[in-house]
Amino acid sequence: QVQLVESGGGLVQPGGSLRLSCAASGFTFSSYAMSWVRQGPGKGLEWVSDINSGGGSTYYADSVKGRFTISRDNAKHTLYLQMNSLKPEDTAVYYCAKSLGSGRGSGIDYWGKGTLVTVSS
Repeated sequence: QVQLVESGGGLVQPGGSLRLSCAASGFTFSSYAMSWVRQGPGKGLEWVSDINSGGGSTYYADSVKGRFTISRDNAKHTLYLQMNSLKPEDTAVYYCAKSLGSGRGSGIDYWGKGTLVTVSS
């Protein structure tokens, strides 16, 4: 069955960096676009970033553009999110999500359980 397991969250000071990972299994990872979505305390879900199946096309929310970088290693079946210059408003549970197709906009059919990122001094 499809499994998405996030890791790498934690407590970091403003201006710091973290790298999130999402280990995928149970499907042909290299055939599907992937996404990162977050939910801050008391807030709704917020899309963060997409990457297509091959990794050649990436997309970012304006709130993270220039600070976050999405990438994937299809040989390792792993999705990444490098987060730099973190701000307190980046505090959230970050979810890895699998798309229905190889490109963005095809919808999401599976979610991980999330990893908590807290940005605070």
